[in-house]
Amino acid sequence: MTRVNQVIDIKGLRKNYGPLAAVNGVDLHVSRGEIFALLGPNGAGKSTTVEILEGFRTRDSGDVKVLGVDPAIGGLAARQWRNRIGIVLQTSNDAGDLTVAESVNHFSHYYSEPRDPEEVIAAVGLSDKAGALVRTLSGGQRRRLDVALGIIGNPELLFLDEPTTGFDPKARRDFWSLIRKLKSEGRTILLTTHYLDEAEALADRVAVINKGQIIEVSTPAELGGRATSLAQVSWRENGETKVEKAPHPTAFVAELASRFGGEVPELIVKRATLEDIYLEMIGEADE
Repeated sequence: MTRVNQVIDIKGLRKNYGPLAAVNGVDLHVSRGEIFALLGPNGAGKSTTVEILEGFRTRDSGDVKVLGVDPAIGGLAARQWRNRIGIVLQTSNDAGDLTVAESVNHFSHYYSEPRDPEEVIAAVGLSDKAGALVRTLSGGQRRRLDVALGIIGNPELLFLDEPTTGFDPKARRDFWSLIRKLKSEGRTILLTTHYLDEAEALADRVAVINKGQIIEVSTPAELGGRATSLAQVSWRENGETKVEKAPHPTAFVAELASRFGGEVPELIVKRATLEDIYLEMIGEADE
């Protein structure tokens, strides 16, 4: 039975494509109100898992509940369930000859209790583009429209698939602010991304999936023992760059400073990044 605070509850999920086990016994739980990032290389089972959660793909076995409902359900119950979720796909094919306002208004009619279209357009920062044709929008503006279409139904749960692919750095950070705002409204967000800094900036928890199996679920700061990993200390000595792994970097740097009588030449202290840990966990598989 799904616990009250769990928006997504998966036990023993399996999906095969012929002899290939795309998803091989996945257990996963996402709590209400959190941003949860699913990370993994191409072919790891990430997309298949999310498509099953969205109700777009069937599973071979396992128990799946999304907002307390099996996504494989059909009929009226499926339509009622879809009123409660929002989906922002990696690519979209909205009518380019409609204006932003026309697109959002059109999509609002798909839901029984939609949000006010003008309010949604303002929430994603497109009020000044409400009368602009969709095909004239920049990449970042287009993704904001995609989010507007994803939240117009006032969803409890929002799926975001690679939301900032192709963005420049400023557009990505502007988009992150929008996602944080959606979370502050109480929404649960399941995010897939190839950008490790994005997962670190946004996610309360992350799961790493590879070869159809979940390797670990943790916070970005603690994934793979990151919080207690050895620090790498490098400095310049006798014309060479020295590198040392230190369990207690502060004490080690103090020793170096004493040895050098103060300033340590070209001192760098570095903890493992989320990307370092992730690549180690997946065996540096090609993305």
